[in-house]
Amino acid sequence: MADRQRTPTQTRRVTAACLDALLALLCGLAAGAAAGVKVVDGVVEIRPQSPTVWTAALGAAFGLSFLNHVLLTLTTRASLGKLLTGVRVVRSSDGGRPTFLRLVGRWLFGLYWMVVFVPLHVAADSDVKQQDAVGLRVVGRGAVLT
Repeated sequence: MADRQRTPTQTRRVTAACLDALLALLCGLAAGAAAGVKVVDGVVEIRPQSPTVWTAALGAAFGLSFLNHVLLTLTTRASLGKLLTGVRVVRSSDGGRPTFLRLVGRWLFGLYWMVVFVPLHVAADSDVKQQDAVGLRVVGRGAVLT
């Protein structure tokens, strides 16, 4: 059987990352809004200045991101965004399942990349491609690696 190594396009990788980020952001916003709701004399108010709102929003966003990128990827080899775009995460060395510690490292690298490098690339109109990290890489769902 011939080896098939399908490297997903940059568009597919970015779409998966954006879907995952959007999911975490929306979850964080929903949790923050829910934590900030206060009913005063029958009127519902959202108090965005409350530290509770921001704590709930950040906690939910990071928590869902961890669940999605580490725990879901540990069991299915893909986050929700990757499942929807037809890609998965494998070990670079042999195409096997990623380990928990490598997925945690990849998640932390992704947060760092998003906070530091994405704004720099956008500001500089750079064409630097998304990076693989910690011995893991993104491949097409049907890729057969040896």
